[in-house]
Amino acid sequence: MEAFYTLQGEGQHSGRAAYFIRLGGCEVGCHWCDVKESWNADLHPKHNINNIVDGALKYPGRLAVITGGEPLMYNLDELTGQLQDAGFKTNIETSGVYPFTGHWDWVCFSPKKFKTPHPDIYQNANELKAIIYNKSDFEFAESHAALVSDECTLLLQPEWSKHEVMLPLIIDYIKDNPKWKMSLQTHKYMNIP
Repeated sequence: MEAFYTLQGEGQHSGRAAYFIRLGGCEVGCHWCDVKESWNADLHPKHNINNIVDGALKYPGRLAVITGGEPLMYNLDELTGQLQDAGFKTNIETSGVYPFTGHWDWVCFSPKKFKTPHPDIYQNANELKAIIYNKSDFEFAESHAALVSDECTLLLQPEWSKHEVMLPLIIDYIKDNPKWKMSLQTHKYMNIP
């Protein structure tokens, strides 16, 4: 769908320079999604993997973040292999609803209530990022936290349109459950892509 160089705005790698590769296509359908234009893959042209890697190489940062839409709709072995061969660390942001593919240095798993994750995401997740839209999302987050490894970073992130309401609740929840950490969409505060 698009590619751009910016700062990673959220999660464990927040603040790092990153080349984002956003793939078109998503069947998860989160009503609060901020890139709904990514959902229909047919609206976006196909790109040669060599051209994608060449685009990333134009910038000094060597962190490539594959996002969507839902990137695991595609087999990502070749894309991630070529990025790593070119010297990039590869990160993915995924809801985990499709079988796991790709060669990753970091896997951000952000489960959604609208579609059940594929079981193989749990063993591969480096980071569980649960979006908190309402109070019941804390229980949802805990149900997924019980399935990831002990080394997986656990993050709670307020959904942007409700961050003023949910942020105080998340702060209190983390204080009572210190295995969790806060994630904020800092790129929205900074008004960058």
